[in-house]
Amino acid sequence: MRNLAYTHNIVTAGQLEKIRLILSTYQDGSGQLARPQGKTLPGWRDFERAVAVAFGGIAQESKAIYDVLVPLVAGSDTYYGIACKMRKLLRDVQRTGRVTIEVSNSAGKFWDALQREGLADFETTPARAGDVLLRLVEQWHKAVGIMHGGTIDTQKSFYLVLQWDEKTLTYRMYQYALAFPDPLMLSWSAQGRRLVGKDVRGIVIEWYGHSGGQLKYYPPVEQAIWVSEIFTLEPLPESNGEYGIMRRVREYYPELWQRACMLP
Repeated sequence: MRNLAYTHNIVTAGQLEKIRLILSTYQDGSGQLARPQGKTLPGWRDFERAVAVAFGGIAQESKAIYDVLVPLVAGSDTYYGIACKMRKLLRDVQRTGRVTIEVSNSAGKFWDALQREGLADFETTPARAGDVLLRLVEQWHKAVGIMHGGTIDTQKSFYLVLQWDEKTLTYRMYQYALAFPDPLMLSWSAQGRRLVGKDVRGIVIEWYGHSGGQLKYYPPVEQAIWVSEIFTLEPLPESNGEYGIMRRVREYYPELWQRACMLP
């Protein structure tokens, strides 16, 4: 998405703390990622739901372009979109200075776009293939935009990326514009089963066209609109070891649960 002006809302301190606290609740056995002794950690779907609550938006929980839609104003039927991405790659960010964003894994749509342009593969003309793929993602965003009859203000939409480290259980969030670098400014090549676009510092775009279909984008940290401090999850309060489903059902339905426990 080149030559577009962006006017994002920067993530506020309050929104960050809400996300951190909501993510912390998923340690109680309800999170996607299993841990020893029945405990859990938040996963990518938990992250989407936390962002929706913190921003006052709607978690789409689908294959939509944006994972969360936030009304531009209260009661509005127009929104800005947040594409949420979560990866266990915080150490890689610290090592390479780049964040990993898996943009899409729609292999069929990518191959269809190449074939419409008369390209049977990406090995023969990698630069042309790279341009086609990035333009396709741009078209996806434009198609749901207000300027094309959709309900999304593309100029206010963004990626929100959560990177974390399993060993230290530390987290960091990065906010990025939707725009890719100009593909004409990248050096393209076919490397094994993937298409690679590089700048002077290294790999910026990877497309695993022959193995999974993932399109990955590696923007430098310094190009982020906003970066959080490194944070950890809040420890769960003492609860006599009772967390998750058991605790919630007792809190929500105390009398009904007690009655159920007395039934034969």
